[in-house]
Amino acid sequence: MAAPHRNRLNEFIWRMHRRLYSATQGKLGGSIGGNPVLLLTTTGRKTGEPRTVALAHLEKSEKWVVIASFAGQPRHPGWWLNLLENPVAKVQKGTTSTDVKAREAEGEERERLWAAICEQESGFAEYQTRTDRRIPVVVLDPL
Repeated sequence: MAAPHRNRLNEFIWRMHRRLYSATQGKLGGSIGGNPVLLLTTTGRKTGEPRTVALAHLEKSEKWVVIASFAGQPRHPGWWLNLLENPVAKVQKGTTSTDVKAREAEGEERERLWAAICEQESGFAEYQTRTDRRIPVVVLDPL
């Protein structure tokens, strides 16, 4: 199945997914297409307000790995730009919330994590073909 493109319908679905996940504490929306989903709350770099997104992730050794693909758009997603400004955020998995500090994986770690998440969800590899930017692999380490 082809990876989805960003469009108004998909943006609406993703927004409803985030609300459903939040309202049911992950009972509904805790996975999508067989991939586990978490809620990531960052601090808006312009507003200082909390901003929450639902993201597919890879769980590795008590940390989470998310991909700033933005469906292969030429620019980074807002949540990643927020983390670049302030790397402290919150992850919600089901009923559990954890404070985290984000960092971009580099070198061998990035390659290993990129391969693992592409194996879990091949859409990420397709997103990379849609853009010239290097898609960040983001590690969320618990504080």
